[in-house]
Amino acid sequence: MCPDQAVRTALERYADGVPHEELAREFLEYRRWTGDDPLLLVAEAAAASTGQGFVDGIKPTVERFRDAFVATGRVDSFSTLAELDREDEALVAALGAQRKREVLLKMARVLADRPKDGDFAALVGWAAAADHYRYDEDPVGSISGVGLATFQYLRQLAGVDTPRPDPTVERLLSAVDDDLEASPIDTSTNRRTIASCEWLAFVADYRSLELDRIAWWTATESAGRETALEVARD
Repeated sequence: MCPDQAVRTALERYADGVPHEELAREFLEYRRWTGDDPLLLVAEAAAASTGQGFVDGIKPTVERFRDAFVATGRVDSFSTLAELDREDEALVAALGAQRKREVLLKMARVLADRPKDGDFAALVGWAAAADHYRYDEDPVGSISGVGLATFQYLRQLAGVDTPRPDPTVERLLSAVDDDLEASPIDTSTNRRTIASCEWLAFVADYRSLELDRIAWWTATESAGRETALEVARD
């Protein structure tokens, strides 16, 4: 399509200097630290469900889970993960908060029950077909503790070009809206934030995930970006 030049120009004020295509490809091509291991991808989404930061919270949590369960062979599939007890001593030590443990085990159960050719295919198939506008009707989205942001994060981790409705995205959308004479951008609800991001991506000829990464980049101090990127790639 031919992008709307006024909208694209407004967005490029914030996109300039941001390696948004590369940042998006790291998700789309599973080039982050978890690779394409479905157990670690689901664990990362569960670890994010309480809103903790990536460097000091999410990654250390997933590393503890990996070391205690995946590396030891105690968990080798969504099925064996789903069979763990929520109060399992090693699980409590790895994940901590009850919410994260419940989200992890229930997501594993949902995905284990999907017709699939392996766990990775089950995760990717679910993520590609999931409808974020009806996320609360989805078997993953209806899990207590899985909000729309966590739902979308799991889909991103599974390689889907989609945004998260978080404060950084809201700020980017509002900034672009302020620069335009008129636009349909609306961040009053999470669903409207996603719809606005999809509109902006379509009209400006960007990926939705690129806008998500631009939002993160512009909202994060340089030192924080460098640390997060190094940790996410290692």
